[in-house]
Amino acid sequence: MKKNKKTKNVTSIAIKLNSMYVRNLFFKFIFLNICLIAILTVVWCIQSEKDFYGSLVANAKRSFDFYPIQTAHYTVVWENGRTMVKDASTFLYNLKTTIIAVSIIEIVFLLKQILFGTSKTRKVLKPLNEIVERANKLSEIDFNEEKFQSLEEAISKINTVTSNERIYVGDSELKGLEDAINNLLDRMRDAYRQQARFVSDASHELRTPISVIQGYANMLDRWGKNDESILEESITAIKSESENMKNLVEQLLFLARGINGKTQLTITKFSLNDMINEVLEESKMIDKNHIYTYINSENIDINGDIGLLKQTARILVENAAKYTDDGEEIILKVGKNNKGEPYFSIQDNGIGMDTNDVPHIFERFFRADTARVRKDGGTGLGLSIAKWIIDNHKGYFGVLSRKEIGTRITVFLPQDIT
Repeated sequence: MKKNKKTKNVTSIAIKLNSMYVRNLFFKFIFLNICLIAILTVVWCIQSEKDFYGSLVANAKRSFDFYPIQTAHYTVVWENGRTMVKDASTFLYNLKTTIIAVSIIEIVFLLKQILFGTSKTRKVLKPLNEIVERANKLSEIDFNEEKFQSLEEAISKINTVTSNERIYVGDSELKGLEDAINNLLDRMRDAYRQQARFVSDASHELRTPISVIQGYANMLDRWGKNDESILEESITAIKSESENMKNLVEQLLFLARGINGKTQLTITKFSLNDMINEVLEESKMIDKNHIYTYINSENIDINGDIGLLKQTARILVENAAKYTDDGEEIILKVGKNNKGEPYFSIQDNGIGMDTNDVPHIFERFFRADTARVRKDGGTGLGLSIAKWIIDNHKGYFGVLSRKEIGTRITVFLPQDIT
């Protein structure tokens, strides 16, 4: 009985909405027909004047006798006394035929809407009706204090930080509520893990430079006041470690902002060739110890954040320079693969990596070789930042590395980011 009543209510609403739509459509058709008659009449009058007089004159006297149609005519008297009397019966008959044809089409549309519009409106209202029915069902559920007490106890036993437990009380009526709470727990745990990882990474990596600075500060306090060599050594070391700390903190904050969605890409169209050429010239100017070679291709335009992509290229070039002996060659290349995907690659003749290390190189603070130590100025975050940038450009990396032979890292990018 209740279901039939609800169905009738929905049908009644659908009929009302459809009636309003048909009424509005009817008045729109009338307005359009009036506009069509006015436009066609004005165009016919203007064309008649131009055909007779050669131009349209603003100050002429005009009159249009349109009834009866059989004797209808259009009269124009110009200031020089010239007069045009144009028969309008043929035009009005054609106009009448056109309006009748348009009206028939409009009537067909109106009848179609009257006959089938209500059912279409009911289909549109169906999702809303289902929501109402579900809400009514929920409101009709008898409040069972024991059920909610068992749910409360299950929630109180959950550790939202250190475990992956999920709430389950085995009641079908509370299934939706269980799923919502479990999804919330998953998001809370993910957020906690990200925060804990950030704090752990920062404290672990900052421990060494802080210890170095503290050691040199103690040395300055003891002997640096009277020994200029110790003074100079300590100041140089403190400045160097301070710079390392600054770079580390900036990179950690970049990753943290990226994970939280606070780093937004500024997408523009630019030449990938020109961008890599700029990185090449910067590298040549900064690093005189290596030979930089650029293998160019036809001009490749892509859409992306040029600042972040240039940062990725710089990270790859800096890594190549750190682990390549002085005098060796570093090759920058731009091109397209067989799939037509644009790419740029950085290849070195450095120490290379073991095959087992390659899948881990984009992890934070991962160093694939004992040679990769702090004296090289690395924080272990550069490739993690590069991966975040490329992932957000919907691109991917290709890595080829051999121990004592070298490494080539290729960045593949889509031409368009949607």
